[in-house]
Amino acid sequence: MYYYEVLVASQRYHGDKALTYSSSESLASGRVITVPLQKEVSMGTVSKKVPKPPFATKPITGIFPPDIMLPNQLIDLTWWLKDYYPSGMGQIVTMLLPASLRQKSRQKAVAGTVVPAVAQHSLTSQQKTVVTAISSSGERMHLLHGETGSGKTRVYIELIKLVLGDDRSTILLTPEIGLTPQLMASVEAAYPGQTVVLHSNLTPAQRRDRWQQIASSKTPLIIVGPRSALFAPLRNVGLIILDEAHDTAYKQEQAPHYVASRVAAKLAELHGAKVVLGSATPLVSDYYTFEQKRLPIHRMTELATKGKFTSKIQVINLRDRELFRKSNWLSTKLLSAIEHNIENHTQSLIFLNRRGSARLVLCQSCGWQAACPRCDVPLTYHGDSHIMRCHTCGYSSSAPASCPSCASTDITFKSIGTKALESELNRLFSKARIMRFDSDNSVDDSLEKQFQTVKSGDVDIIIGTQLLAKGLDLPKLGLVGIIISDTGLYFPDYTAEERTYQLISQVIGRADRGHRDTEVIVQSYHPDNATLTHALHKDYQGFYANQLLERKNYNFPPYRFVLKIRVERASSASAEKAAGTIASKLAALGLRAEISSPAPAFMEKVHNRYRWQIVVKAVSRKVLLEIIQELPKNTSYDIDPTHLL
Repeated sequence: MYYYEVLVASQRYHGDKALTYSSSESLASGRVITVPLQKEVSMGTVSKKVPKPPFATKPITGIFPPDIMLPNQLIDLTWWLKDYYPSGMGQIVTMLLPASLRQKSRQKAVAGTVVPAVAQHSLTSQQKTVVTAISSSGERMHLLHGETGSGKTRVYIELIKLVLGDDRSTILLTPEIGLTPQLMASVEAAYPGQTVVLHSNLTPAQRRDRWQQIASSKTPLIIVGPRSALFAPLRNVGLIILDEAHDTAYKQEQAPHYVASRVAAKLAELHGAKVVLGSATPLVSDYYTFEQKRLPIHRMTELATKGKFTSKIQVINLRDRELFRKSNWLSTKLLSAIEHNIENHTQSLIFLNRRGSARLVLCQSCGWQAACPRCDVPLTYHGDSHIMRCHTCGYSSSAPASCPSCASTDITFKSIGTKALESELNRLFSKARIMRFDSDNSVDDSLEKQFQTVKSGDVDIIIGTQLLAKGLDLPKLGLVGIIISDTGLYFPDYTAEERTYQLISQVIGRADRGHRDTEVIVQSYHPDNATLTHALHKDYQGFYANQLLERKNYNFPPYRFVLKIRVERASSASAEKAAGTIASKLAALGLRAEISSPAPAFMEKVHNRYRWQIVVKAVSRKVLLEIIQELPKNTSYDIDPTHLL
């Protein structure tokens, strides 16, 4: 009889250790099996063989074929994840083993997704320089800071070619499923039949068959997918690429709360591979880390598609109501530009940052907004109590009846949504072909399904949120309109300016692809805002320097590590009391950490449950890990959160 430590794939198992089972068969590490767990049968994987324990063990009930197994690197990654992002072992292993593996496969392999062919242009001089620098470097981590339109995807394809030449595989991550068809078109055209797509919209059968194809492959593959593709059973990985590496989709909001770039770095270490973080707007924390550790930062500033076309940018002041005669939200200038594009059979992209529908307090006359004096983040208005509150530190104040800056009583507490914007555009342009893309779209109406329709020019006006800002190349685009460029600044979070800079830069980048003359119209309550100015002038270094100063002043990343602790109760009072008890207990530990006063979460009431939170900052991440161990059972927490809302 043989005995094994088994990592079980069950959300019900919250322990942090492997469980011991027995079998009459000799099994290698990584073999996929089924075992009894409580009153159910769970999948799992063999971690290692162990001596006979002093206690009775249950038998392994099922063994998958030897070609269905996890590589040792994923076993090692599991143990690392358990310590670095503390969570139940069952939650981690569930990410590695899709439940559909237990169903019988109907096919042995899955062909790569069929996509339209894409012509590959020859490398520009900058692209050649970057490819050579990355491929010849002995460093594992690389930051590719390339402007929108500079051809980062072309660099990825060339790096993949070199890795395939060494008989090694690549993981290419994309933040959104909607971007996968475009990325797939480029990769599949270069390497037909070697690409496998993984994402959440696959059926269970498709997910199972593609997982088995990857696990049993004897030749190198290119895996394209979201952050979860990091856990594909891929052997001999030589390269991991995170496209649009700044995107918040690379952070898992559910346990384990991992950051994809950090997991990619560890996985690359285990495989002896390289990691490329590609972005036109790198995260401030990432850029700072690369600078401090003197890791290579590769800059690309030239357009990959060179031409004589130009992009003209104009800023419209939202406070000047004379400029908005036909619509409350669409300036006369923007409406004229849309009409011009319709007449000339070119497309208009109208962007609205939907996250900007926050309950902000804003003066329509002078642009003043209510901000926390402690955190310098916008205060959120609560209409039931007429109170403005900071969701980072707990500060609160009564909402003003008049503007403290200009004394105007013209104060607003609302914003516009994408559906209302669509209705407004349909009213003004009744014959135009209009499509809206946001989280309310059905699967059939999603950008993933309608991508070719949009790209071919069969749509006159495209309305969208963050998704349309990410990496899309629309050859027939003639106009980009940003309805309210500074809505993101109103969110009560220290990353609000960074996200605003990223979004504006990315949206403007849709017009700066070199296909034709384009116009960008940016509407803003604060035309002179520093973040907006930096974005319009592509001044990342100026923005980066400002961000470092602000974050240092208020002890935010990259100068501190952060832990967000959240409690949920049936009433706000009980949630506040529970959070207060935890905060007092943590303060009594005497650790070198800054513990905030309990405050309501940005969305305090969800599913009839009230949520309060505590923010803990520390110079040492180990201190935060110690604090996690002291938290009461079933307390929700997020280490290295991307926001504090």
